[in-house]
Amino acid sequence: MKASDLFIKALENEGVEYIFGVPGEENLDFLESLSESTITLIVTRHEQGAGFMAATYGRLTGKPGVCLSTLGPGATNLVTPAAYAQLGAMPMMMITGQKPIKKSKQARFQIIDVVDMMRPLTKYTKQIVNSNVIASQIREAFRLATEERPGAVHLEFPEDIAQEDCAEELFDVVDYIMPKADSKAIDAAVKLIEEAKNPLLLIGAGANRKITCQALARFVDETGIYFFTTQMGKGVIDERHERYLGTAALSSNDFVHAAIDEADLIINVGHDVIEKPPFFMKKGGKKVIHVNFAPAEVDPVYFPQLNVVGDITSSVNLLADELKPQSHWDFSFYAKVREEVRGHLSTYFKDERFPMLPQRLVHILRENLGDKDVITLDNGIYKIWFARNYTCYQPNTLLLDNALASMGAGLPSAMAVNLLYPDRKVVAVCGDGGFMMNSQELETAVRLKLNLTVIILNDSAYGMIKWKQEDMGFRDFGLDYQNPNFVKYAESYGAHGYRPESDADFREILTHTLQTDGVHVIDLPVDYSLNHPILNVKLKQKTSEL
Repeated sequence: MKASDLFIKALENEGVEYIFGVPGEENLDFLESLSESTITLIVTRHEQGAGFMAATYGRLTGKPGVCLSTLGPGATNLVTPAAYAQLGAMPMMMITGQKPIKKSKQARFQIIDVVDMMRPLTKYTKQIVNSNVIASQIREAFRLATEERPGAVHLEFPEDIAQEDCAEELFDVVDYIMPKADSKAIDAAVKLIEEAKNPLLLIGAGANRKITCQALARFVDETGIYFFTTQMGKGVIDERHERYLGTAALSSNDFVHAAIDEADLIINVGHDVIEKPPFFMKKGGKKVIHVNFAPAEVDPVYFPQLNVVGDITSSVNLLADELKPQSHWDFSFYAKVREEVRGHLSTYFKDERFPMLPQRLVHILRENLGDKDVITLDNGIYKIWFARNYTCYQPNTLLLDNALASMGAGLPSAMAVNLLYPDRKVVAVCGDGGFMMNSQELETAVRLKLNLTVIILNDSAYGMIKWKQEDMGFRDFGLDYQNPNFVKYAESYGAHGYRPESDADFREILTHTLQTDGVHVIDLPVDYSLNHPILNVKLKQKTSEL
């Protein structure tokens, strides 16, 4: 059979549903084969949007999302999504085209070494040089993309190889079972926890990937140990739980850091050093138990005393089976922290000033969204407010990136969520800077007849960097710009545009967009004036008084 036909059959064999991408001349044989497939091609307006959609698909399903580009500039546009998926542990497969490799027809035009470019950004990258290895290389790429720690893989498919005749051969998709942790490691962990005075549980992204909700909830309920999460670990346990202390959205000087400082032992489930650290270890300081699929990578700020390596859910259940609550455990300080957190986070929930405070937006969205509805965030200062203040009831209902922390991912991520969960309400919250980096995907969303609300927080500046600039005592310089008329911009794509004039106006518009089909864009003026006094000044003072 034709090699490009085999490539598509191998993708179908892996259960691929969608391919997101921007095809080019070097993909035309692949495209022709795809036209006869059960796989749906979603043409985007930029390769970066395709990559972010594929990565989000992988994040939510655990199966590699697939994206496509041509050679040269198309492939280089996938670099950011590759890093996004690789650092965020999202299974994703990239397919890029290439000129003929057996006989050059255009010298070096558009040719760069894409495989070498992708090597530091992926778990696996290969150029297919023989059509008879297509099926095995696709199977290997999918295996590696999915296995812990998941990430990005890449195959380059030259156009002359795509045109070859080859034998039809597919490989069975063979799953594997992650082994359980060694009983000696479990016993050692139980001993450390029972001997501690102030044990504390940390839930990270790895726990979110495998949805260890029931095991971790059981662990907390049976031991009474308090817990906090990293940003990408939000929602694994319902955050209305009485033992939830908060999310580590800042690097230091937040209430959760006061609890961390009090702990003499941290049980770290599913966190690794790629996500921004919620705490730094010091020689002679608190002990850490690393519960994960692989041993901890030793880092100057992270060097656990014990590794519990194996399937996370199994490890947590085994710990819960063996642990007995200890009379000498002292959680009184954590209880005090929790009360402070509850009072502090809700301070501005009812503040109706306009332009709107991000804390108020968090509250309004929480009131208007159901347990399973999803918010996707781009990257900006508002991410801190959502990570700290938004209460997640279920896993993966607040999608943010705290690994690469790339701008431009919020809208494409929301689009992927709506494709996967058409029955859920989906809201993308983007800064004006991040939104404009992939705003052209509004056309894709409208063309696909998606239903989502996009809220653009408009301050005509790169607000996160302004906040940092002020904290460091620098002058306000170099971070302001002008925005288009977002209402007319949305309407030019066939979406619906709105610009509220008051708090009440926004709430009315939001209700309408959440209840009405289509793509809705809300240009929301935002007030960031409290970022510095609260996050840099008052929190430091408050936590020092605990």
